[in-house]
Amino acid sequence: MTTSHLSAEAKGTLPQHVAIIMDGNGRWAKQRHLPRVEGHRRGAESARTIIRAAGELGIKYLTLYAFSTENWSRPKDEVDTLMKYLVQYLKRETPDLHKNNVRLQVIGQIWRLPENVQEQIRKSIAALDKNNGLTLILALSYSGRAELVDAVRAIAAKAKEGRIDPADINERVISEHLHTRNWPDPDLLIRTSGEMRVSNFLLWQISYAEFVLTPTLWPDFRKPQLIEALEEYTRRHRRFGGL
Repeated sequence: MTTSHLSAEAKGTLPQHVAIIMDGNGRWAKQRHLPRVEGHRRGAESARTIIRAAGELGIKYLTLYAFSTENWSRPKDEVDTLMKYLVQYLKRETPDLHKNNVRLQVIGQIWRLPENVQEQIRKSIAALDKNNGLTLILALSYSGRAELVDAVRAIAAKAKEGRIDPADINERVISEHLHTRNWPDPDLLIRTSGEMRVSNFLLWQISYAEFVLTPTLWPDFRKPQLIEALEEYTRRHRRFGGL
């Protein structure tokens, strides 16, 4: 049974960083005999709700898997519509994000996005740069494997130039070359729609994250479902490989 309020125990053990694989927009639309883009539109409403709720609850970092590199293989009309929605979303939501003290960051192969999308991302990031509340991280044109390849290439180039000794390469060095180097790894990974896979998302960073899988489709995922996931996280005992 869902609730709109966190328990006292959950308030005391909130994850610092929550990552969400937002899945199920297409199925939500199909179940209602609506075009897929309507599912994406309703999914954007869920994103707005969850961003606001995360800030209100005191979560420090929220990463949303908004568009993967694999998503480029979808029909061109759908991708074009998603890009249009992304620009509209950022334009519309930036003032509200600013009002709620949200800082915006983006990870992924941003260079692959249309120029108008890149320009709006730059404008929104700049407008929210001084905020110090929730840090919202959008994974756009993102691939966990590609991120690791980028990190390996950067480290190899430094080794070739003599700037790093290969013997000194450790987990910390790799983490420092990832797109997410400025933030802590996720404590909690939520995946909606009942699927049980990580879909090439933050492969290095979620090594010790707690997973909460919910059958709820993303357009139906709102604050009560987020609270339910946080309560489940509270019931976990994180051992990090120990006892």
